[in-house]
Amino acid sequence: MPCTLARTRADRPPVECQSMPDGRQPARSHVWPSGGAHFWPSGGTSAVQSHPRGHLVYAARGVLSVHTGQGTSIVPANRVAWTPAGTTHHHRAHGDTDMRIVFLPPSLARLVPDHPAVFAASDLARSALLTLTGPRNYDPAARPLDPAARARLRRVLVDELHEAPEQPLHLPQPHDDRLRALSRALQDCPADNTPLAELGRTVGASARTLSRLLHNELGMTFYEWRTQLRICHALILLAEGHDTTHVAHACGWANPSHFIAAFTTLVGTTPGRHRAGQQGRASAGA
Repeated sequence: MPCTLARTRADRPPVECQSMPDGRQPARSHVWPSGGAHFWPSGGTSAVQSHPRGHLVYAARGVLSVHTGQGTSIVPANRVAWTPAGTTHHHRAHGDTDMRIVFLPPSLARLVPDHPAVFAASDLARSALLTLTGPRNYDPAARPLDPAARARLRRVLVDELHEAPEQPLHLPQPHDDRLRALSRALQDCPADNTPLAELGRTVGASARTLSRLLHNELGMTFYEWRTQLRICHALILLAEGHDTTHVAHACGWANPSHFIAAFTTLVGTTPGRHRAGQQGRASAGA
């Protein structure tokens, strides 16, 4: 992953930026002090790490998951994920993924939340982010991006995100052991439609207790939490090439139209359009 430190001798990135020798490294990577671009094969996973500056992550192609101790953010191509400074995290690619990273200086980082979050990416935000992470930052044949222009683009990007509401694509990590057990069960089998009362018996708590814990810890009902978990899983399955009907059934919907409605509510587009957009970006080499 890129880091915020200056480059070392011979223009090499610092040690924490270099490719990991354990098979987790991206297929192709460009890094510089203010950001980077990594091209991951499906299933590629970064090392666990943290950075002294917060960073924004965007998937120009594919779907990313960002894992922290506070939960997991799912990042399709119409979303941007924020990871605050000092947060231990790792990334995983679902489908062949073009991952872009922009580090923010503290003066801009204070304008975004102090916790991991996912935001809708406007057309202007996407354009700014792609310019900030494009060839002008690393290709000697391209016209270099002027530092003043880079600063202005970062400000535009943060202004756009500041106006965008947080999106329900960050799955918070519960703290209570019973909720953690319930989360593991649902992650292992998103299609499980077992009622909460019966699930509670397997983790040692009543449905009323689990509902109270979900409200107090996560601010959600069981239905909202399970739906959000399922949609996040659906994004991963779609990135892996599965069709809408298969994904609907794999995520617990007997009726694909009900899945499409829930997906559209959370993601902002239908599964079919989302999948088509992913394929279009892949063929265009985004």
